[in-house]
Amino acid sequence: MFPMPPVDVGEQELELRAWAQRQALDRSEVFHGFQLVDRLAESGIEFEHRVVADAAKGYKPNHYDHGNGIVAADVDGDGRSDLYFVNQLGTSELWRNEGGGRFRDVTSEAGVGVEDRVPATAAFADVDNDGDPDLFVTTVRMGNLLFRNDGRGRFQDVTAAAGLEYVGHSSGAVFFDYDLDGDLDLFLCNVGVYTTDEKGPGGYYVGLADAFSGHLEPERTEYSILYRNRGDGTFADVTREVGLVDGSWSGDATFTDLNGDRYPDLYVVNMQGDDHYYENREGRQFVDRTAEVFPKTPWGTMGVKFFDWNNDGRDDLLLTDMHSDMSREVTPGFEKLKSMMAWTDDHLQGGHNNIFGNAFYERQADGSFREISDQVGAENYWPWGPSVGDLNADGWDDVFIASSMNFPFRYGINSVLLNDHGLRFLDSEFVLGVEPRRGSLKKPWFELDCGGPDRDQLLCQSGPGGAFTVLANLGSRSSVILDLDQDGDLDVVTNELNHRPQVLVSDLASRRPVRFLAVELRGTRSNRDGLGARVEVRAGSSVYTKVADGKSGYLSQSSLPLYFGLGDAEGVDRVEIRWPSGRPQIVRGPIPVGRTIELVED
Repeated sequence: MFPMPPVDVGEQELELRAWAQRQALDRSEVFHGFQLVDRLAESGIEFEHRVVADAAKGYKPNHYDHGNGIVAADVDGDGRSDLYFVNQLGTSELWRNEGGGRFRDVTSEAGVGVEDRVPATAAFADVDNDGDPDLFVTTVRMGNLLFRNDGRGRFQDVTAAAGLEYVGHSSGAVFFDYDLDGDLDLFLCNVGVYTTDEKGPGGYYVGLADAFSGHLEPERTEYSILYRNRGDGTFADVTREVGLVDGSWSGDATFTDLNGDRYPDLYVVNMQGDDHYYENREGRQFVDRTAEVFPKTPWGTMGVKFFDWNNDGRDDLLLTDMHSDMSREVTPGFEKLKSMMAWTDDHLQGGHNNIFGNAFYERQADGSFREISDQVGAENYWPWGPSVGDLNADGWDDVFIASSMNFPFRYGINSVLLNDHGLRFLDSEFVLGVEPRRGSLKKPWFELDCGGPDRDQLLCQSGPGGAFTVLANLGSRSSVILDLDQDGDLDVVTNELNHRPQVLVSDLASRRPVRFLAVELRGTRSNRDGLGARVEVRAGSSVYTKVADGKSGYLSQSSLPLYFGLGDAEGVDRVEIRWPSGRPQIVRGPIPVGRTIELVED
């Protein structure tokens, strides 16, 4: 049975939002005179995401409507970032960047279509330190996959030999070197049991009708896994050995070194309960220090990103809470407020230590975190995950949040938050052209025959009768930020639910000079990708700090290299790197702006 369709957002409401955003931006000093225009047709990308029936005609409120990720990396070594779109049904697709914003489908020749499984997401990482990105794909109860890259963008399935054949409700995959031995290890997020043994159309496992109460059923717990890379092409499950036993309903995680001992700590999100922060004790043990460091976390976290939002050299943390927003649907005027929580404390398993909405933790000088999401405007509605990058190249990192729901909910907008010099975020999606989408906000979702087998469906009882097409609102699930056309500014690519992606190309470079520095890392003592390296760029009186973590959005990765917007700087005075190995390295300037530099570990 379907719920009754909601009242949609009207054009007048969208126009009012656009007016309000422009007024706020025009009163600020934030540069916003550019557009992000959907160039999907020009890109040549023909990928279309397809959902299982649980997110369409057989709709159930379960984890299939969370969609899939998108990941980016230079798979063939030509210096351009390629895109891998993860699909739910049918073929996941690898699109080669041909330059100039054009892409070509190379899925078949690359051998990464995964047509016979129901994937959740993917991650690129150089697991064998041979200089090219390998590909790991997670699936729902069909076994995860590791593909080894031959250096030319062709991949071989090495899952069995690697020991990564786990079968479960897998989700996010985080590669990081937890023991600092120079090889990338893997933290695999497993959600929890949300399916039955019944197979649906296309071969997927039909979801449980009460999937969002699964956290109340201990027998549905499915623990996440930490795999240690042995350095010989194989991985070992060391989860219990290091004390990292996490039974959260986790869709994703991330890492950073919070205590400054070089060993990367782990933040694991929980989409149905409390998040967990684990401190890494010299690669031998992980200790849960959530209560001390983050005494209140969101209840329904989907996306996570550490970044230095105010250029003080300290890692701040943005968490996007999707599931709290599902407790009660609100009208557009309330979307910047915390959730109006309608669930009982029993369902929440105690909500006293939770935030019901996004959280933004600003790192203080003493190392503690202060939650300031409402003060700085970091709240939005139905968020999945944040992709972070300096969209206007002014030296302050901005945020794109893939947001919304689809059938049977009203239209929800993607959010763009421009950073006002580390003081606040300014809503900008309507001013920059991201919203409203070009063309229709709806698409055909499925067919109903109310005179035949679908006569008992609620939509048949309230609809026109006979056979008709059910429409649903469009909505994004994941995103990456990268310079896809190599013109010096950052673009955004999304993976939609049951629709074609958006390829949001920036025209910033045609509007004003773009001063930036892109930094590509190559570890020698450290892992080849340089994941975990902390990079500091000094330009005049400004200092910009980034950690190479590969994270972007929900279930997604941003492409390397690291991108530093430099505002009006004419040059870079020096670049400092602290490699995961602990080795410091300084590159002295002057370094010209508007270029990519490769930094090889000494």
